[in-house]
Amino acid sequence: MFEQFVILVQIIFIDIVMAADNAIIIGMVAAGFAPKNRKKIIIWGIIGAFVFRIIFALSATFLLQIAWIKIVGGALLLWICNSLRQDLFDPKKIRSPSTVSKESESFMSGVYKVLITDISLSLDNVLGVAGAAKDYYHLLVIGLVLSVMLIGAAATFFADYIKKHQWVGYVGLIVILFVAVQLIIGGMADYNWIEIKEPFDKFI
Repeated sequence: MFEQFVILVQIIFIDIVMAADNAIIIGMVAAGFAPKNRKKIIIWGIIGAFVFRIIFALSATFLLQIAWIKIVGGALLLWICNSLRQDLFDPKKIRSPSTVSKESESFMSGVYKVLITDISLSLDNVLGVAGAAKDYYHLLVIGLVLSVMLIGAAATFFADYIKKHQWVGYVGLIVILFVAVQLIIGGMADYNWIEIKEPFDKFI
């Protein structure tokens, strides 16, 4: 019982750290849209996070062997980072309050961005939780559900806050850039293309 409690605490901390990255990016994507679409973008992000976490949880052992997923995921996050920079800080861009409009394509691009984010970050989250949970599958399920709940709550907060305080958007871009580089370096290290010194292992 004590071991399971310790594992649960570990999972909670893993979720808090990893869900934060996911939530910040979803919140930043959603911040570029009118309130009605903002909620829809966040819902898509939550659904995507839940679905991809289930898929990755069912194939965690296999995915551990695929280093290129991290590299591709990191590259996609770099693209999202540049796209968000243009969307959030270009005053000429306006988001329509409904999807049935001339800018419905922009709404779909927002959906694509949050789904790409979910794919990129769900893998690390699942592997982290699965590693901590060991053979306690009920704790794995609890960890994944908690992660999605944290993403939903935090993404809504970040989306609203970024809209009111633009400087937070710049901080968010730095976070996304850091996560992207982290994924790419982690994948390259898995392939032994580069060597990571022991003090920096915890960051990859």
